[in-house]
Order: sequence, then C-alpha cells, then structure tokens
Amino acid sequence: MPSKPHSKDLSDLFSEVTKLRKNSPLKSLQKYMDADPTIVSLGAGLPHPDTFPFVSIGSTVAEAGVSVTDSSVAAKAISVSSKQPTAKIEGLERFLQYGNGRGVPSYTRFVQEHTERVHSPLYEDWDVVVSAGNTDAFTKAIALFYQSGDTLIVDEWTYPAAIETVRPMGIRLAPVKMDSEGMVPSELDHLCATWDRPETAPRLVYMVPTAQNPTGATMSLARRHDIYSVAQKHNLVIIEDDPYYYLQLGSYKPLAEVNDPEDRYKNLPGITSLTPSLLSIDIDGRVIRLDSFSKVLAPGLRCGWITAPKYITDKIQFHNETSIQQPAGFSQAIVSKLMNEAWGHAGWEKHLVQTQRQYAERRDMFVDICQSHLKGKVEFTIPTAGMFLWFRVLLNETASKRKGVMGEIFESMLNNHVLLVPGYMFSPLGQTEEVLDKPYMRAAFSYAAESSFEVAISRLAQALEPFTCRNI
Repeated sequence: MPSKPHSKDLSDLFSEVTKLRKNSPLKSLQKYMDADPTIVSLGAGLPHPDTFPFVSIGSTVAEAGVSVTDSSVAAKAISVSSKQPTAKIEGLERFLQYGNGRGVPSYTRFVQEHTERVHSPLYEDWDVVVSAGNTDAFTKAIALFYQSGDTLIVDEWTYPAAIETVRPMGIRLAPVKMDSEGMVPSELDHLCATWDRPETAPRLVYMVPTAQNPTGATMSLARRHDIYSVAQKHNLVIIEDDPYYYLQLGSYKPLAEVNDPEDRYKNLPGITSLTPSLLSIDIDGRVIRLDSFSKVLAPGLRCGWITAPKYITDKIQFHNETSIQQPAGFSQAIVSKLMNEAWGHAGWEKHLVQTQRQYAERRDMFVDICQSHLKGKVEFTIPTAGMFLWFRVLLNETASKRKGVMGEIFESMLNNHVLLVPGYMFSPLGQTEEVLDKPYMRAAFSYAAESSFEVAISRLAQALEPFTCRNI
C-alpha cells in the first residue's frame, strides 16, 4: 500500500496571534518526566495526589446497545479508582491532575483509534486534540485563523452560538445560499470569485454538513466533494462541525406502513454505513473536524475532540493550555473507562445504533403527525439525520403582506402553549427587517415526550390557522 501524503502547509493563513502562540514553558517540561520515570521532579508545581479527597468515581451505565429505559437488561457498574491504573486506562489521580492541553492519553487514544476506523484520513500527519465540546472547539478553530475585521463564510441559516461567538470578536459573516442538501457549491464559488478585495478574502468556511442546524439538511457525498473542490480552488479551510454525524437515521417510512419495527430499523447506518465525512475526502489537510460526545452520550460531559494536521492541533493544544487546560478529569475518566474497557469500539457502535433507532422512531412519529395536522400550513423536507424539521410557513395572501407577521405567529404560538424557534434567530444578518418576516421556524423532535407530539402539533396548527388556512 502506498504511503499517505503529507498535508499541505496552510500556516500562512494563521492569525498573527496564532503565529505567536507557543507551548507553555512549564508544560514543555512534562516530556522529560514522561521519558524518564526515574527523574525526581522538583520543578512541577502540582498538588500532591494524596491531598485529593476522591478515592474513586463511578457510574452505572446501560449495556451497549440497550436503552436505559429497558429494565429487562441489567445495567453495568463502572468505576475508576485512585492509584489503580489498568492495562487500558490511568488511575483516577492522573485524570484529576494538571496535564497538557492534549488530553489524558487513554481518552485521546480512543478517539484517535475511532477517527481512524470511521474516517481514515488520507494524509499521514493528522492528529487529534481534546475539546470541551464543539462550541469550545469552534472558538479554538476560529482563533487559529481570524482576528477582528476578517470574514467568515457560513450558511444562510446557521447555528446561533457560532454567530454569537464571532460577532463580539469583530468578525463579519458572509452567508451562502442553501438548498435541501445545505450550502450550494456554485454559490460558494461565486462568493469567493467575486470578492472585491483579494487581500480581505475569507480564509474559512464554517458548516454543519450532517443534519445542519437549523435546517436538518444533510450533504450527499457528491455535494461534499463539490464543496471540497471549491475550497481547494479558493484555498479555504473548512470547519466541519459535525455533532449530529452519528445521528444518521436512514429514510423515512410512515409508521402505518411498518409491520415489524424490528425489520424497519435493522439496517440503520451504525458506523459502517455513514455518509463519508469531509475529513475522509480531505487530501490537503484543509478540513478541521469537530466531534463531540454531546449528542450521543451526554452534553454535560463537555467532552469532544478536534482532528486536523498535527501542526494545527499543536496550536490548539497551546491554546487549551492557557484556557480550558482539557475537559474535566471526572468526565474524561468516565468516558475513557466506558469506551476503553466497558464497551470498547464494538460496544460503542452498538450504542450508536441504539441511539440512531431512538431518534429514527421519534423522527418518523413526528413526521407522521406533522403531515396529518399541518397540511396546507407548512412545508418541510423530511430529514435523514439529526433532530430538526425546518418549516416554511405557507402564509395566506393577507398575512404575507403584513409587516411583523412572524412576530404575530410567535405570539400566537405562545398563546396556544407551544414553542418553536423563529427562523430569524438563525440568520447571520441578525434581526434585520430583511429576515424578521422570513416564514421559517425550527421544530425539534429530540426532547419533548413522544406522548406530547400530537398535542404540540395540534396546538401549532391552531396557532397557524389565522395566518395560513390553505386547503391542499
């Protein structure tokens, strides 16, 4: 097998701050301790682990591939104890001690192995570095390249936390039109080709290619290749924010047509049949991929990782060492124990299939109810991944001409005791007159009890009645 190529050096695109960012001098001494266990260190200003009052931490977790609501299968107790390392993970004192910004080795080793198994990056010098979830990772990725006055390319509807992260930094946003698969490659190409001042041309494009937030759009493999080609053409770095990547759900089938649920959900993607990521087609090292356990384990863990060429992950490590250090030791310990010992890669895949099934069942039920109650009131594309439906409200002629009509609809929803997110909250243009009355709303089927779906959508239909009233 031929050796993989080295990534292209895109460090000339770094911000001035990043170019100056160096390894913490104190953290740099750790390598000597790691290399020679006989060294007696009087240099490290570390608290002694005997002062840590934590003897062990533990959790009771579901068996891999079994829902926590299934009481017929016994849960499994896991624990990590102080001064009791195993063959695969460190003792608790190691997780609770200061460390470098790369993460505790057993945690980073697992996510690196997982990245190789799922994405198999095409260049040799890729690496991973820890993050405290994708919002933290996004902030670090932006800081690598941007400073006040720069412009970030985004979808025309995009994740609000990304918008609110960059705006106070003085970073401008350049939205690109979308279709049912997300960002349109020709529109991205046009934006870059017609930029009037080359010296201020954008260097980064940010996207959520799977189950885009808020639209739920998922890029096909062909679309991903087209986006990547445009990025190569204009020397763009892609921030691939992919928290919903493992929530690929397959195609929708009305529940009335499902005779055997076990048959309906037996061919979920798991890990082996996922749509390939942008990272997996990246031959240059221009994709910075953001992954997180938030949507597939629990968001409160604040555990994730970033994959990119090593010269980039090094800079993120240095940034971590002056900010978060690394995710909380308790979280890393539990995740590392779960992934490396209790479940392993095979168990992790079983868990992902179970999670996909739960969200696929929710998606199908929710779509059934929406199609029953919202006919003539909204239209939407049925998502193949994620947690969201993106509604376009079919305003009647009178309502469509009335300024402030989407604000009226929001009040009508509240009066009917149902809440969706207005579309303008996802606009990079802000709450401008241009977007306030765009007839879009985001509905999430991820959190509300399934038993409340019918109630919520019935209330939504009633709230929309005065503004739509179309019969189709």
